Amino acid sequence: MESTNNSSNFIKHIVNEDLKEGRNDEVVTRFPPEPNGYLHIGHAKSIVLNFELADEFKGKTNLRFDDTNPLKEDQEFVDSIKEDVTWLGYDWDGLFYASDYFNEMYERAILLIKKGLAYVDDLSAEEIRAYRGTLTEPGKESPHRNRTVEENLDLFERMKNGEFGNGEKVLRAKIDMSSPNLNMRDPVLYRISHATHHNTGDKWCIYPMYDFAHPLGDAIEGVTHSICTLEFEDHRPLYNWVVEQCEMEATPKQIEFARLNLTNTIMSKRNLKQLVDEKVVDGWDDPRMPTISGLRRRGFTPESIRNFCREIGVARSYSTVDVQMLEHFVREDLKLKAPRTMAVLKPLKVVITNYPEGQVEMLDAEINPENPEMGTRQIPFSREIYIEQEDFMENPPKKYFRLFPGNEVRLKHAYFIKCEEVIKDDNGNVVELRCTYDPETKSGTGFTGRKVKGTLHWVEAANAKPAEFRLYNPLILDEEKEEGKTFLDHVNPNSLEILKGFVEPNMSEAKANDKFQFFRHGYFNVDPKHTTSEQLVFNLIVSLKSSFKL
Repeated sequence: MESTNNSSNFIKHIVNEDLKEGRNDEVVTRFPPEPNGYLHIGHAKSIVLNFELADEFKGKTNLRFDDTNPLKEDQEFVDSIKEDVTWLGYDWDGLFYASDYFNEMYERAILLIKKGLAYVDDLSAEEIRAYRGTLTEPGKESPHRNRTVEENLDLFERMKNGEFGNGEKVLRAKIDMSSPNLNMRDPVLYRISHATHHNTGDKWCIYPMYDFAHPLGDAIEGVTHSICTLEFEDHRPLYNWVVEQCEMEATPKQIEFARLNLTNTIMSKRNLKQLVDEKVVDGWDDPRMPTISGLRRRGFTPESIRNFCREIGVARSYSTVDVQMLEHFVREDLKLKAPRTMAVLKPLKVVITNYPEGQVEMLDAEINPENPEMGTRQIPFSREIYIEQEDFMENPPKKYFRLFPGNEVRLKHAYFIKCEEVIKDDNGNVVELRCTYDPETKSGTGFTGRKVKGTLHWVEAANAKPAEFRLYNPLILDEEKEEGKTFLDHVNPNSLEILKGFVEPNMSEAKANDKFQFFRHGYFNVDPKHTTSEQLVFNLIVSLKSSFKL
């Protein structure tokens, strides 16, 4: 995948300088997700950055799963991550797992013990936190900190052999309990976890912590630039310490950038998992979710996501991006690609009383007026059609130009019709309109006799294909956080509206993930999860227009 983004940023400047000064011969980056959930739009920013940075410098990018916590990780997440990266349009040069390196990591931990830089500690997790101190007070050394090298080697091997229970012992780095950086106050390197690992099975019962495994994984793979988000800035001294004290041959450089924040969007994997677990949504790929699989199911294209990530760029300071910018890029991408068609989401039957009974004529329409090369389609027209309920008012306000008793409008691609009679049910609800048409006003004939101000979309009733339409609003409402409330208290109860209507009969050939522009409604995607041979289901991707400007 070649980048179309030639703009510069501070990361490119650092890479350029490193190459010029001979610190690196080539650029090697990596995308290192933990397989404990599905990727979201924030990960897309990191994917685009890492792959396109390496591509620009003719380097390599690895996909590495930082799978060091078997209690939270699963093969399902590994498979979904691979699918998402590929769907976004990127090919990794190497596919690795941190768990591939468990043997080497264990040996490097033994090296630290022999150098007097690591020790086995019996303190509990709560005690370790209490001993760590605060930002203003130094920590307190563990009573087990000065165990001999021999004792530590013996205990660490017994940890590996499964002689202790979960939480009974940990291996800690011996650095500085009075360091102003809390991450350097003897951080835990290994913990005991008697759990089956998705990649290594039951071979191990001790697992390295992220802050130990991650820099070692980078160094083992020869990563030159380890790009991560700003919350890891305070971890950089520990990252460098691990690489140096474990005597790794390669010395990667960690560079931090600001993570992506979007309005009305949850970017926490833990919170997203809670939405799935509590069935607030119908899975990780729910179209309301900011996951890449959710965006894909909703109908976003990989091109739109890549262009969005390139446009927002990378910076050192936090900011929040309006979600409308992401929507802008999918509109721009679909404008020339998506076929135009008509759909009625809330149907109201119209009988054209002076149109011949039993007659069906075929009308020509462009598939996409902005892309004439896509050709034309044919639309059936007959005596009975459906229009939108909102396109009729019995007692309209001023400047209402759609259908009302005595008013005339144009049917898109068809004729002028005039409302002559309103049929209601016993409860006074409008259930049918009776109209007349003017055969001289057919679209494309050059009729100029008179003008009308309203143009309505419609679907011919006899051949219309029933369809379900799913309209989406933000899942989470941006509001001031109130004490005692969680993000679940800000879930939008109106985030999904399901409507039953009709589409043109030629839509019977539509397949999962086909995208269309429905006249006056917006861009829609054929839902791959709920669409069947009997029932088409369409997800609203975005509305047609937005006030957002780049």
